[in-house]
Amino acid sequence: MSTTRDATGTGDGIAVRGLLARGAVGGAGAWFVGYLVAYVWKSQTVSEALRGVGVVSELLGGEAVPAWKGVAWLFLNAHFVATRIPTITGATRTANFVTGEGGSTLLLALPALLLTAVGAIGAYGRGAGLLDSAKAGAGVVVGYLPLSAAVAFLTAHAIGDTQVAISPDPVTAVLLAGAVYPVVFGAVGGALVRLAE
Repeated sequence: MSTTRDATGTGDGIAVRGLLARGAVGGAGAWFVGYLVAYVWKSQTVSEALRGVGVVSELLGGEAVPAWKGVAWLFLNAHFVATRIPTITGATRTANFVTGEGGSTLLLALPALLLTAVGAIGAYGRGAGLLDSAKAGAGVVVGYLPLSAAVAFLTAHAIGDTQVAISPDPVTAVLLAGAVYPVVFGAVGGALVRLAE
């Protein structure tokens, strides 16, 4: 009897590891594809918009803001993660360049569509119920969360030699972009594929 229990436990363990691996690959893939699309689409515009900030940063002994950081902020903005910008008075203001004036609201659909698609792929062929398919789709959080969190911290850009920096809001980058988005849209994708089967 214990042999049957061990075999079932091992089978469940393998299934969970497979689900986590699918989620990790799917989530990371969705993140990189989303960033790549945003980069190809908006890097020139972002570079031009950051030119003035780069000049100020260079005057204060620092470096210009590279386009890859600006696009990362923009991609996080597409998840409703605000970018924190220091002001001349020493305060900090927040901005969302996707939803703000002149922004491209089409970018808002990009993360949702990608996560729904990879959630559907992750749940495809599982032959489980609706709830299990939604859980399988939500597994994309395993790959999406670490990248969102890492980018939130790695893209902070100091203005010159000062202690002030432009950066994404780390709390919403982790919680909203890293956790809520992949869980919700991945689950929707998983449920949709189950309904379609």
